[in-house]
Amino acid sequence: MKLSMKVSMKVSTALSLALLATVLAIAPAPTLAVDSDPSPPINNDHAAGKKAIEVKDWNGAIKSLTAAAQRESRNADIQNLLGYAYRNAGQLDLAFKHYQRALQLDPRHRGAHEYIGEAYLMADNLAKAEEHLATLKRICPGVCEERDDLMKSIERHRAGKK
Repeated sequence: MKLSMKVSMKVSTALSLALLATVLAIAPAPTLAVDSDPSPPINNDHAAGKKAIEVKDWNGAIKSLTAAAQRESRNADIQNLLGYAYRNAGQLDLAFKHYQRALQLDPRHRGAHEYIGEAYLMADNLAKAEEHLATLKRICPGVCEERDDLMKSIERHRAGKK
């Protein structure tokens, strides 16, 4: 009788762990639109830059984020946001510079990979955009908004070329 209770408890524990693992595997991961760091910016210029981006004030974002980058030169999120603002302001050369700096600081920065891929599409460089998509597939195999968004942008780019 004691042996069957032990077996029953082990089976019950194993089933509970399996259920927990399944729930965790299918639960959506938190996604971040632009930053990889969900904590609020501690730098006032960084916060002002994010607010300027929200209202599509690209020049205001560039001014605030440039000041933030001077204080936090090793912040990949600020560099990514600067690239985003420059790209949306139509200044691709400066956008590429800041995306590349973000990726130098954090090679796994999903937002920077997505946005530099989109910038490459604007520059009509599909091959480079696909390189960043491949990187996102490697570093973000589960639920991944950045990978999915870049994939859709590439599909739209291809459809527009036909």
